[in-house]
Amino acid sequence: MFENFDFDVIARTWQVLIFQGLGFTLQITVLAMVGGIVLGTLLAMMRLSSVKPMAWVAASYVNLLRSIPLVLVIFWIYFLVPYIGAWVIGSSSPIKVGAFASALVTFILFEACYYCEIMRAGIQSIPNGQAGAGYALGMNYWQVMGQVVLPQALRNMTPVLLTQTIVLFQDVSLVYIISLPDFVTIASKVAQRDGRLVEMYVFVAVVYFAICLLLSLWVKRLQTRTAIVR
Repeated sequence: MFENFDFDVIARTWQVLIFQGLGFTLQITVLAMVGGIVLGTLLAMMRLSSVKPMAWVAASYVNLLRSIPLVLVIFWIYFLVPYIGAWVIGSSSPIKVGAFASALVTFILFEACYYCEIMRAGIQSIPNGQAGAGYALGMNYWQVMGQVVLPQALRNMTPVLLTQTIVLFQDVSLVYIISLPDFVTIASKVAQRDGRLVEMYVFVAVVYFAICLLLSLWVKRLQTRTAIVR
């Protein structure tokens, strides 16, 4: 299989693959990570709230999306939301939602469920005395969470949050199904154009492996340093 391996096709296209394809993948990853952590933190605070309806809504949302394959959520957001939006506003034609916006919203909504559980564990790892001291000073629930509990929880959970982000980075390759120009999509187009499927997919695998390995080693080192501080 590797007897006629053509390194020239990689040499001719690696800049497009890296700067356009991989750059696009990283862009969605970073934006989805930020949005997912923000939404996930809000969901975690809702789940831990003493207001039962609020906690039930957050728990239902998290459990629902965690039970559905990500690829199905991508299809729902991309194909169904324009029609649902048109029905809500009473329009006769589907609302225009671009593929990039659909993918970004999908990953934020989906990954927020996993970030929520990570943040919930981090919040629960903080001793109750910390929150009690905040309440004794006259703070309300949101002030205690934002100023006392969350800063400590974020430090404790940073390695796990980064590990989930590595998973998110790998999951972004699923935008291939809606033809967004990510790393895998561009590599696939080059492979089909030049008839070099093995070379392109081997190159993609090597790049993903290298990036994920380096990030995993960094997370492991960060986890060790965080453990020492504690």
